[in-house]
Amino acid sequence: MSISVATVNGSGSQSSNSVLLRAIFQMGVPVSGKNLFPSNIAGLPTWFTIRANQHGYIARKKEIDFLVAMNPETAKDDVMSLAPGSSVVYDEPLKLNELRTDLVFYSVPYDKILTTVGAEAKVRKLVKNMIYVGVVAQILDIDIKEVEIAIQRQFSKKAKAAALNLGAAKAGFDYAKASLPKQDRFRIERSNKTAGKIIIDGNSASALGAIFAGVTVVTWYPITPSSSLVESLIEYAKEYRIGPDGKATFAVVQAEDELAAIGMVLGAGWAGARAMTSTAGPGISLMSEFAGYSYYAEIPAVVWDVQRVGPSTGLPTRTAQCDILSTAFLSHGDTKHIMLFPASVEECFTMAGDAFDLAERFQTIVFVMSDLDLGMNNWMADPFKYPERPIDRGKVLDKADLERLGGFQRYKDVDGDGIGYRTLPGTDHPNAAYFTRGSGHNEKAQYTEKPDDYANNMERLNRKFETARSHVPRPELVASGKSKIGIIAYGTTHWAITESRDQLRGEYGVETDYLRLRGFPFSKEVHEFVKTHDRTYVVEQNRDAQMLTLLKIDLEPALLTRLRSISHMDGLPADARSVTDHIMTMEGK
Repeated sequence: MSISVATVNGSGSQSSNSVLLRAIFQMGVPVSGKNLFPSNIAGLPTWFTIRANQHGYIARKKEIDFLVAMNPETAKDDVMSLAPGSSVVYDEPLKLNELRTDLVFYSVPYDKILTTVGAEAKVRKLVKNMIYVGVVAQILDIDIKEVEIAIQRQFSKKAKAAALNLGAAKAGFDYAKASLPKQDRFRIERSNKTAGKIIIDGNSASALGAIFAGVTVVTWYPITPSSSLVESLIEYAKEYRIGPDGKATFAVVQAEDELAAIGMVLGAGWAGARAMTSTAGPGISLMSEFAGYSYYAEIPAVVWDVQRVGPSTGLPTRTAQCDILSTAFLSHGDTKHIMLFPASVEECFTMAGDAFDLAERFQTIVFVMSDLDLGMNNWMADPFKYPERPIDRGKVLDKADLERLGGFQRYKDVDGDGIGYRTLPGTDHPNAAYFTRGSGHNEKAQYTEKPDDYANNMERLNRKFETARSHVPRPELVASGKSKIGIIAYGTTHWAITESRDQLRGEYGVETDYLRLRGFPFSKEVHEFVKTHDRTYVVEQNRDAQMLTLLKIDLEPALLTRLRSISHMDGLPADARSVTDHIMTMEGK
């Protein structure tokens, strides 16, 4: 089932919704939470949807089963959008029960209940939200003891607030028990499918992964939905990156804009630090020239792109996968960049290490393509595993290496993989490199405008990109070897695909194979997957089939007619039912 709570931004509903989500989770039921909030000021509509499912499906459910209507401005539209048989908990003065006769309505006099809680007037609107937590808990059989545990956790450092909110939740629970007889078909039943699991958002997981990956320099400019990534990283760094002398062993700089942020990252990367920034699509656009500088000068850098819908004049608080094509070739001239596609909070953690290793191994900028849904929403996950793989600094020569070799040529391909050797500034040897150059250089890093030198350099850079095919995270393949229908997806679209494949099998008897992309450039498995299927549906959350376009560029021409595009572009996380309906329509069934 799905529970949608419709409130207003800035009303304190985030805490109440988190308590409701965690209480269900503590009952052993798989859950996910999706926050849909406005891109402007407080006081405007916001919705929080909780998906609870005994089979472990955590993608957004297209239909709303249980509505908590707290916002008078959207209440009518929210109710009219429900399917027959759904349930509605509403504030008594709204009289929503007069709108339809095919829904189950529960009327709650919140203001009257508030008078029994004893809250001061200035905090009543915040405590009011916790009343609906208690009401919903009673109606859906959510254990009030689990609600209490969740409240204590939510307000662990504020004992007075915890007591006040607990009183409000119990008041709502008691009212519902005495005055709202059960009328609907929905209930939460205890299970054991969340034992040992955690709840965390993708931005926090990304920040923690970066800490474990050895980041020491972080520069940023605040932008939704990536800001909380660096904010979380700052807190982790303060806790775990303070030396014995009490001084920080890291540097975080809030730059004046995204151009300055990426410039600082490249300066730190060239100097030998593991450096990163976090941004969204508009910031990526501003970083294009520096991205090209990283590519040509071959300086390691990591950029987290928490993708969203369009620039700030559009829907910056909606999710999308619409930076794929522009980021792959970001900058001017012939550039191709490494990209990683995390689908889960676990991969946000592990791909942080992958990104820094790849950036230093290939001496280039690496983009981690997250999105708002993954970054800012709460996800259920297994605890992260402590990284056991050693950090890979790539081809770095130290003083002993230079003594043995006598010297080196910075941009010369010695090993046939397209990757040159580098030294870090401060290396105590006269042959160490202290300068770097952009696009116009020869193998010795000397300035040149000779056509042959430029062509040779471009061919080597392309050879390096080809080498990366076997080093980026390999795709995840789920195939029986019997189906001629393939599905390709990436990132958070994955969760809709896993559920959709079950719907296709259970409802239509249609078997599919599935390949989840995890990195670009594409590995050989991607080519083989398309070759072995008559039709391959590429599902993504953008209008212009950006990943499909990348695949078309990469695949041999004879395979292009096998690709089909399914676009999800309404700013909401992809849902399984929409994917299933699209595929069956295109299959002619």
